[in-house]
This record gives sequence, structure tokens and C-alpha cells, in this order.
Amino acid sequence: MPATASTARQASVTALRWGRVSAMGAVAALIVFAGVWGSWGTAQQVMLSKGREQGTVRVTACARDVCSGPFSPTSAGARARARVEIAQPVAVRAGRTYDVVLKPGTADAVRSGPAGILYAWVPLGGALLLASVVVAGGMRLTRVAWVLAGCGLTLLTGAFLAVSAGS
Repeated sequence: MPATASTARQASVTALRWGRVSAMGAVAALIVFAGVWGSWGTAQQVMLSKGREQGTVRVTACARDVCSGPFSPTSAGARARARVEIAQPVAVRAGRTYDVVLKPGTADAVRSGPAGILYAWVPLGGALLLASVVVAGGMRLTRVAWVLAGCGLTLLTGAFLAVSAGS
């Protein structure tokens, strides 16, 4: 009888371990998915810019959440505009000129080029850092967690450097 009790205990410990790993894996996957979802709204504008209005904007004024300025087109079919807006003024400064892509049907501009691409994926970088903690603590996969953290940190650092160099 003791051998059967030991086997049953071992099976329940194994089941609990698999349950923990499965649950934490689902949480980590959800965090990464949320990071991709949060980034994709802006990233698609920058990365899939074919057919969108592309040009430059010279920032003339910045308010709390928005900077604005005149738009000069550089792509075929784009038209000049007296005023377009760029959200997140942390990435732009008044008096500077930036390459942008306009969101279809609006006067909202998104930075393009390497700085715009990296800046668009910042939510994913944060999600990778958060997921690394879940993977390390909940799943006990420290090497995978270090890889996730390294990727997130590299993405965030790259975005910071690209945006800082362009500002």
C-alpha cells in the first residue's frame, strides 16, 4: 500500500506542476499577445505604408498630447496639408522635420522610418519584459525568461536610441 500512496502523491504533484506551467504559459502568451495588439495599430501604418500618403511634417506647435505642423508630400498621390497632428510628443520636438505616414482618411501622422517602426513596437517590448517575469517565476524556465527579457530590453533600448537620435 505505501508504494501506491507514493505513486498517487507523485502523480498529483506532477499534475499540479503541469497545471501551474500551463496556466503561467497561458498568462505569458496573453501578455505577449496584448503587446502585439497594442503595437499593431501604429506599426501597421508605418510598416505597411505602400499606398498611404507619405511625406514630412515640420512641427510648429506642441500641446499636451499632440504636436502639429504643415505636411509636405513625398509619395505619389499625397497632397500637401496646412496642418497634420502627431500624437505622443515625447518622440517629436517643435522646429524639427520628421518623415511621417498619414493614417488613411485622417490628418493624423505617424513617424516613419526606423525610429517610427521601433517606437511603434514599444508596447511589445514592455510586454516581453513583463512576460519574462511570468515565465521565470511561474514556469521556472529561466533561460527562456532571459531571452524574452533580452529581446524586450533590446527593443526598448533601440526605440529610445532611434527616437533620441532623430529628435
